Amino acid sequence: MHLLIAAAGSGRRMGAAGNKLLLEVAGRPVLAWTLEAALASPSVHWIGIVGQPVDADPIAAIVAAAAADRPVQWIIGGDTRQESVRRGLAALPEDAEGVLIHDGARCLVQPSLFDRCAEAVAGGLAVIAATPVTDTIKQVDGQGTITATPERSGLWAAQTPQGFAVERLRQAHARAEAAGWSVTDDAALFERLGWPVQVLEAPASNIKLTTPFDLTVAAALLAGRG
Repeated sequence: MHLLIAAAGSGRRMGAAGNKLLLEVAGRPVLAWTLEAALASPSVHWIGIVGQPVDADPIAAIVAAAAADRPVQWIIGGDTRQESVRRGLAALPEDAEGVLIHDGARCLVQPSLFDRCAEAVAGGLAVIAATPVTDTIKQVDGQGTITATPERSGLWAAQTPQGFAVERLRQAHARAEAAGWSVTDDAALFERLGWPVQVLEAPASNIKLTTPFDLTVAAALLAGRG
């Protein structure tokens, strides 16, 4: 299975001046933990890290320190996550049949989650890691007034990895580019096209590091793992 790690993260909501994946958590850069988990997955045979040129050198240092036992390729991303994934797909080896897309900011991902997603994709499914919503969700209008309370039993919080057949995902991105669609994850492209995507339940600990509080949570969870 081939893996693309989206690594062009902004530090705006984190209050950082640069890429939040280069911030330290539990003594190492966020991206180092993500890469370590990917390299611990026997299902992942090739890794592409998609980022911005300004971060090429520090990310190269992280890759070198990981002493990877399989190819890890640097790929220059685009202005949006959607464009970055499209560029990542273009850089895959010719023999790539399945691909997992993972946010570098989800550094608590477990290697077994990569394996489970890879197995599902190999079985012909499009999948996303997700977790059932436990909070009551309110729909609110532009004035801050509640307009609806969706039934919680049917709501899931989307995570990554998300896995797809390579050619199918390329087709989806090509259609999106032609139609001018803008989406926040790859599963949304499949939804627009009416193509099925299955959820694969993931641990609630697979959080995306977005705020300083998330760094504190991640450090505590990593310490708990020993």
